[in-house]
Amino acid sequence: MTVTAASYITSYCCTCLKYLNIIYRMYCGQLSLCLCLSTVDGTDRLCVSEHAQCVPSRVLHLRQLPADVSEQEVLALALPFGRVSKLITLRAKNQAFLEMASEEAAVTMVNYYTSAPPTIRNQPIFIQYSNHRELKTDNLTNQRAALHAVSVAVHSGNMASGGEGRGLAPGQSPVLRIIVENLFYPVTLEVLQQIFSKFGSVLKIITFTRNNQFQALLQFSDAVHAQHAKAALDGQNIYNGCCTLRIDFSKLSALNVKYNNDKSRDFTRADLPTGELDPTAAFGVALPPYGPTAFPPTFHQHTGLSMAAVPGSLVSSARVSLQVAPPAVHSVLLVSNLNPESVSPHCLFILFGVYGDVQRVKILFNKKENALVQMSDGTQAQLAMSHLNGQRLHGNVIRVMLSKHPVVQLPRGGAGQEEQVLTRDFSGSALHRFKKPGSKNFNNIFPPSATLHLSNIPSSVSEEGLKDLFSSSGFSVNAFKFFQKDRKMALMQLASVEEAIEALIALHDHQLDHNQHLRVSFSKSTI
Repeated sequence: MTVTAASYITSYCCTCLKYLNIIYRMYCGQLSLCLCLSTVDGTDRLCVSEHAQCVPSRVLHLRQLPADVSEQEVLALALPFGRVSKLITLRAKNQAFLEMASEEAAVTMVNYYTSAPPTIRNQPIFIQYSNHRELKTDNLTNQRAALHAVSVAVHSGNMASGGEGRGLAPGQSPVLRIIVENLFYPVTLEVLQQIFSKFGSVLKIITFTRNNQFQALLQFSDAVHAQHAKAALDGQNIYNGCCTLRIDFSKLSALNVKYNNDKSRDFTRADLPTGELDPTAAFGVALPPYGPTAFPPTFHQHTGLSMAAVPGSLVSSARVSLQVAPPAVHSVLLVSNLNPESVSPHCLFILFGVYGDVQRVKILFNKKENALVQMSDGTQAQLAMSHLNGQRLHGNVIRVMLSKHPVVQLPRGGAGQEEQVLTRDFSGSALHRFKKPGSKNFNNIFPPSATLHLSNIPSSVSEEGLKDLFSSSGFSVNAFKFFQKDRKMALMQLASVEEAIEALIALHDHQLDHNQHLRVSFSKSTI
């Protein structure tokens, strides 16, 4: 197949159904694409006829581009996937054709944008394979030089954004550092990808907890998209009244993701292992080449989130909340990789009860390293999963995910004694933390940390008494401090997060005197 250019060759246009002046003709056994200049009512009109094909090709067809789209903006979509050989922009038709240097790069680009639709200035762009194997244009040498110059401008961040001549600050990074404040509902990696992909191609995300705050590093395909996302989203609430985004440019120029799991993801690499879900997984600054054979994985979103459109203007000064609806999902969690020698229904009730009111717990009779935990609602289930997945319990890194079961069934009458012991109904428990509407406990939900918050301490109990209580239970106390204004509360720092988790399970609701029981939760503070 070839593409030939001619000076207004008179021929038949298969779209206009007229003999017209053809600017470009593309052949594949028959006339399958033509760009023709016709005159209707005295006005010149550009016509394009293109038959969509699903057969992979180096040539890609882009539709619904902004009317004044620049070559830089089109190239910014393609350059993360490899070198662009040729480009034809049809501004009058809001379309463009580009040829990648290899078919593998084109396949990678189409696969990625199928799962994460691209945008230019917040306008969705449609990308598909062309039924042409290559583009041949006049002045090929001049176009290659122009493409090289534009590519350098895109990579260096010197292109104008939004058609408004607004340039990118020199040295600005495509990596954003995101802090989520007032974390009431869980924020998952998928939620971040859903929100930030409105502004460009999200390549990699790493989530982690630092200083008792949920944080993330997110890498766009270029710094322009990162700048737009920061301008639009900094200070926004993901959910109504909570989960506020604080966004800065990272000092990192790129992310090195080692695992594709719930904590980190490289959308350009499907071949990465899931790895052990270590919440302190390391990340680096080296960026591996965006290989032409790197096919992005297809990740299905199970959170049931529905999100209204983000603000229309990327630089709008109006701070409109993103208004994401809270998750609406099943309330049963599947907990796996438990230590069968140490785990019990009561243990899971206390731990998961930090993030919601646990109704039932069932340790599976024939597979005791697995358990089902039923929370009061889907929001609490998401919250517990977000904070506990990947944490260590009794020496094992536990995995927490949503279960397909809508409820946890209680044993039937004929069940054996051991099976009945492995299933508990806690629906009437007095230890539920969130029974009262508007309880202060809703504002004090934090991820597991080595520092514990102790409350409901009687005046008769001293610092030494509390230290001895934890030490005699096998825990190493590194620091302790009473609250200055209220000695009914204190902070206690243990040797590790894992030890703090086990201490909370062992000593929450421990009786300190005849009518007062110790309350233990995780703290965002340090001593």
